[in-house]
Amino acid sequence: MFVEYNTLPNSARVWVYQSNRKFNAEQEHIIEKEAAEFIESWTRHGDHLKGSFTLKHNQFLALAVDESFANASGCSIDASVRFVKKLEDLFGVDLMNKLNISYKNEESIHIVSLSEFQNLAKQGAITGTTTVFNNMVQTKEELETKWEVPAKDSWHARFVN
Repeated sequence: MFVEYNTLPNSARVWVYQSNRKFNAEQEHIIEKEAAEFIESWTRHGDHLKGSFTLKHNQFLALAVDESFANASGCSIDASVRFVKKLEDLFGVDLMNKLNISYKNEESIHIVSLSEFQNLAKQGAITGTTTVFNNMVQTKEELETKWEVPAKDSWHARFVN
């Protein structure tokens, strides 16, 4: 069952997918329609899940489930992965590569490989104060408070001075 993202509790479980490029307005409209339809029919062993999504910075898709209503299971998580792969095919983007790292330089968002991120950090182009996107967040509250943070405050800290 689809609900508005802002109505989900802070404890809602989230999965963040980053695109290797920005979506245009038409693509975002299609994603919004497709995501709402997917979530409306998203189930766990036949029981509906209460969920939503949010698009951030024209580049990040977060799917969310209110697990106080019903927990996501392996099968329902697999269904969400199939949905995300469908979006990849539809738009020719990479949303599943967890080895891509995103960071912000002034107001521009950059997506680089993990090895490139490490090289940039060694060169001093990325520091502990560089804003990174911690796509490992687990809850809506973490998405809102610990997702877009200085590198020194996330798992990225191991790569920066």
